[in-house]
Amino acid sequence: MRAHHVHVRRDFDLPVAELFDHLAEHENLAAVFGARVERLRDGDPERNGVGSCRRLHAPGLPAFEETVTQYVAPELIVYRITKGAPLDDHEGVMRFSARPGGGSHLDYDILLASRIPGLAPLVKLVLTARVKRGLAALD
Repeated sequence: MRAHHVHVRRDFDLPVAELFDHLAEHENLAAVFGARVERLRDGDPERNGVGSCRRLHAPGLPAFEETVTQYVAPELIVYRITKGAPLDDHEGVMRFSARPGGGSHLDYDILLASRIPGLAPLVKLVLTARVKRGLAALD
């Protein structure tokens, strides 16, 4: 089973903390992924922190759940699919940093793999396009 990566890097005019707060909020990810997002559980102690969980309803896929596993404001968010997807391994890592002269930089890497032949490359193709389009709309 081969791992695939969606790797998107993007600069924003937004300050790092503002970009982090926006993308940490589960419901705001609907526009990034082109999917319906439903919050299932808040994290503790941060609402969007470790343990927070969301259900995504993406076109063409069964609903699945993602749980935040690492949360370091305003630098890092890591999440994994924890239920319901036909992907065997899936981890998303968002790294936020300040740009020299102002603004912010997002380095977003999503690892995915599936035992279903051809599924991971197809998800990679669709997800890359959706994430790039969704993030472009933020600026």
